[in-house]
Amino acid sequence: MHGHGPMTIGELSRRTGCKVETVRYYERIGLMPPAPRSAGRYRLYGEPDVRRLAFVRRARALGFAIDDVRTLLTLSRERRGGPCAEARQVAATHLAAVRAKIADLRAMERLLGDAVSLCATGEEPGCPVIEALADAPAAERGSARSRRGAAARRRRG
Repeated sequence: MHGHGPMTIGELSRRTGCKVETVRYYERIGLMPPAPRSAGRYRLYGEPDVRRLAFVRRARALGFAIDDVRTLLTLSRERRGGPCAEARQVAATHLAAVRAKIADLRAMERLLGDAVSLCATGEEPGCPVIEALADAPAAERGSARSRRGAAARRRRG
């Protein structure tokens, strides 16, 4: 069935590496259009569905939220009117979030690395890993993301 005529959801799944359940989910939430059905009630897909699902999978693999993927899909259909500027803004916002996560991960890496290296020396009384978790200031224990969420909740509340 490669490339010619309609394909089943199983074939779409094989061609894109996307699980059947995920394809159905994407249909339910509107990332994929509802598939026409065969006389036997099987979903039928074509090459445009393969391309769209591949787009969705790549965007999700890059960490874009469902709503951002929906926006990018809408923009991808606009051939005129400068959708690139809007797509750039969606991507720039996501990039800022990715960079914040990387900064959080680097801070976690430093804290864990210090605690593990102190454990490895065996020179510290007690357990440096447990002490680091118990004694770390609240700002170090919480990630920047959770602190931003708390700040947003305070502003709304």
